[in-house]
Amino acid sequence: MDGLSGEDHCTAYIDGASSGNPGPSAYAYLIRRGGGTVKGAGYLGHGTNNYAEYQALLHCLRRALKLGCGLITVYSDSQLLVKQIMGEYSTRDPLLRRLRDEAMELIRRFTFFEIKHISRELNSEANKLASMTLARVLREKGE
Repeated sequence: MDGLSGEDHCTAYIDGASSGNPGPSAYAYLIRRGGGTVKGAGYLGHGTNNYAEYQALLHCLRRALKLGCGLITVYSDSQLLVKQIMGEYSTRDPLLRRLRDEAMELIRRFTFFEIKHISRELNSEANKLASMTLARVLREKGE
């Protein structure tokens, strides 16, 4: 299973990217445990940066559960996402509220979950993966 198994503590880095905000968007995540790293990224179509950040979290959580991560710490450079997940900010946008609710359902399936805000510099690998995914798709589309 991608070199990761068991209920060890996983560390994840997530990021979303949007060109134009709203505009073409993409997500990326890295899940680390021990010596293994699993990466994921994808194109989302038209969306905001906040939509892309939530999609990064959702894709990351789903993959972490499939990998058997029972304990996870997620790092994000989106203060809005972190504060909304922690319940410190309200989620007024109906789409983001639905995505937050979906994330909370996934979070309940972990034995331990925490999410922390970090600077973009400390999230450079996930940021680069999301940006490269978006740039590749835009090149392919001729945009």
